[in-house]
Amino acid sequence: MAALFAAMATADLIADLVNHGPDGGLLLMTSAGALLAAAGTHLWWTRRSARAAAVAVPEPAADTAQDAEPALWRMRTTVRDTPGSLGAVCTALAGSRVDIVTLQTHPLAEGTVDEFLLRAPAALPAAALVLTVADAGGTDTWLERADAHDLVDTPTRMLTLATRTALDAAELPLALRQLFGRCTIRSTPAPAVGPDAAPEQDALLDTVMRLRDPSGGTITVERDHLPFTPTEFARARALVELDARLGVRMPESRHVVTLPEGNELTVRRAGPEDRAAALAMHERCSPDTLALRYHGPVEDADRYLGHLLSPRFGQSLAVETASGRLVALGHLLWDGEENEVALLVEDGWQRRGIGAVLLRKLVELACEAGRGSVYAVTRATNTGMVATMRELSLPLDYQVEDGTLVITATLPASQPSGASLPWAAEHH
Repeated sequence: MAALFAAMATADLIADLVNHGPDGGLLLMTSAGALLAAAGTHLWWTRRSARAAAVAVPEPAADTAQDAEPALWRMRTTVRDTPGSLGAVCTALAGSRVDIVTLQTHPLAEGTVDEFLLRAPAALPAAALVLTVADAGGTDTWLERADAHDLVDTPTRMLTLATRTALDAAELPLALRQLFGRCTIRSTPAPAVGPDAAPEQDALLDTVMRLRDPSGGTITVERDHLPFTPTEFARARALVELDARLGVRMPESRHVVTLPEGNELTVRRAGPEDRAAALAMHERCSPDTLALRYHGPVEDADRYLGHLLSPRFGQSLAVETASGRLVALGHLLWDGEENEVALLVEDGWQRRGIGAVLLRKLVELACEAGRGSVYAVTRATNTGMVATMRELSLPLDYQVEDGTLVITATLPASQPSGASLPWAAEHH
């Protein structure tokens, strides 16, 4: 009311000045001209600023196809659980000409985590994208580049991973890794405790989730860059429960290999049911052969084989003769982010090319799993293993320490058909 009365008093004074002053008409004309000039100056400055902003962020060149292609981004941000919060983020992205390809919501106790797959202009930097979301109310924003594989919607991806897990028990750790992207999967055997001990419970601890392994022990999924949500925890538990209900299983895969002398051997997947045959083969191996394989004396091969033949820790291959006798074993072991390959060939069947065949098959399995490298640990004096690794025709890195040699082979881009491997055209 005070402001209204003050405005009325000011208007009355101006009216008296115009009506009773000697130059009232001139004063009105001068005021109108000043206002029109100010309005014109403001309009000109606004248009000039808009043109300058357009020059500051140029459009991608039309004649450069690579620069003109939009960039795919995976983004996750947290918004308040109130009406319009998500809409504000979507409106801000639209204002930056960013296309929302897919959107998932992860409800939390406080707020909601929204996961986007975005198609953004190539000229829009990542920092500007994050600032756009922050200005719209998004917090704890995480952003990384995506590729064409991320265009598959989440229900389809879950069904695909469930199918792979149903066909092969060894696929569970790989399925979890593909589900969550960059993460570390570790399988820990069950501790030796009494029969009355309570099993460890599933747990979600920020960036770590622990799941009970159906075959015993614990599966730990960890990632440093982003906390897990309850929705992701539920998806992981669903895959583990599916694995538990289906039990131990392996795909029926057999390859016949003909040795130079004419003997035909069968290479197939190996599992826990091959423990007895593997123990018998260990009994036939010399102490030197076992020492090269296990880097020392072997006192309890049964304990080693329980771990090596478990599909939870990797994938194993067996080589058997026409009579069904096991003469060689190969293992591809998941070691967090790393992948170890290991070979054991019975003495009487060494130097016949069996180790090379096994190693190539293991590398093919690693490529199909999307792994970037494999490594072998042996003694520096094991020239046979060095020669076998060199036959892969892949880039190798050698590290020697205290007589132990670690050879790392860098794998080509994942090709399910094996077409990118140097020996793909050969007949195995």
